[in-house]
Amino acid sequence: MPKSLYICYFSVREPLVQTQVIPYLREIMHARGTATDDGGDAKIAISLLTFEPTELGKDEEAAIRAKLKEAGVSWSWLRYHKRPSAPATAWDTLMGTLFVWRFIRRERPEILHGRIHLPTLMAALARKFSRHKPKLLFDIRGFFPEEYTDAGVWPDGGWLYRSAKWVERWLLKEADGFVVLTEKAREILFPGSEETGLDKIGRPVEVIPCCIDPARFDGGARRSAVRERLGIGGRFTLVYIGSFDGWYLSEELLNLFELAKKTYPDTFALVLTQRGADAVRQRLAARGFSDADMYVGSVVPAEVPEYLSAGDAAVSFIKNCYSKQASSPTKIAEYLAAGLPVISNSGIGDLDELITGDGAGCLIRSFSDDEYRHALDTVRAAGDVRARCRQIADRRFDLGRIGGERYRRLYRRLLERGGRSADPSGDP
Repeated sequence: MPKSLYICYFSVREPLVQTQVIPYLREIMHARGTATDDGGDAKIAISLLTFEPTELGKDEEAAIRAKLKEAGVSWSWLRYHKRPSAPATAWDTLMGTLFVWRFIRRERPEILHGRIHLPTLMAALARKFSRHKPKLLFDIRGFFPEEYTDAGVWPDGGWLYRSAKWVERWLLKEADGFVVLTEKAREILFPGSEETGLDKIGRPVEVIPCCIDPARFDGGARRSAVRERLGIGGRFTLVYIGSFDGWYLSEELLNLFELAKKTYPDTFALVLTQRGADAVRQRLAARGFSDADMYVGSVVPAEVPEYLSAGDAAVSFIKNCYSKQASSPTKIAEYLAAGLPVISNSGIGDLDELITGDGAGCLIRSFSDDEYRHALDTVRAAGDVRARCRQIADRRFDLGRIGGERYRRLYRRLLERGGRSADPSGDP
């Protein structure tokens, strides 16, 4: 049975890991079509490495391990260190590299799968010092160095940025296959690969947006009950899910909510956020929303579809900058799967084509009252578009048919190419 180690520099308890990483791993392990020695189909044995910011209690660790084992995933973890930033990251990289090196020696995996740059660096370094040479899959996701400079975390052109770009260039040379989130990112990094699925030297490239499991979204069966529980009644409900500030244009978002309330007094604000709920309530109150006109709260990932079912339209405003060409916001897939048309700003990943081409909502070109009003009028006048939005989500973001199948296709290609130079002894 082929083996893969998936390296993730997040906690297994993070919502992103629960809703993105683990569902993808369940899909990857069934890489049908890869021939085994006896002529059958291969099933991938998946191992997962995460980095935990706090020590796990024995009971919690056992529960997580049992749940992942039930899903077919073998799990290991290392401690995540935050400060001081650069030395802590260097230490985590060293510890991760040693873990992967030992894993290669012990398990002789066929594939090392790194989620973004740092885990892929751990895998590449470990492979460099091993005789057994697994294939290296660089799951690039976003433009990591540019994200940090666009966000103002690193100075543009500073030593951290230059170092990260040097590492990125080395990983792009070392890797045997790649994943990006958007067609725009593919065009930038791997021009010409859209026709063949291969880069200029024959390595496979897949575009895999952030996908969702449609089974989690029941098509609005719970809509009436949720609306009654939240006191929405028959009001037009505008939804936002996610963080505030940073990448997310919070003032522009709140300005849209304010204009919606002034233009359509029946507007209800439904906001799901993990942090700062009280501050968000205060900011909405300052824009004309009473306690009866809003719900702001934090919910676990399993409850997100239930709350989204209560909405009528949803909003996503993200800072438009170079790095966001590679972005595929998970919230967009969740909105559409819940049947909600989307109001989004332009220039984010592939959303321009999705929203204008598929009719998935309304795209705004500038943050002005006229643009806000046009977008609100458009989604309100569209009527019941739930079925169409769900069809778009199924066609573009289905976990099994889009995300899972593209990952499986990539794994099959890597396995068919064989290892780089496997050594029978297994000793480094």
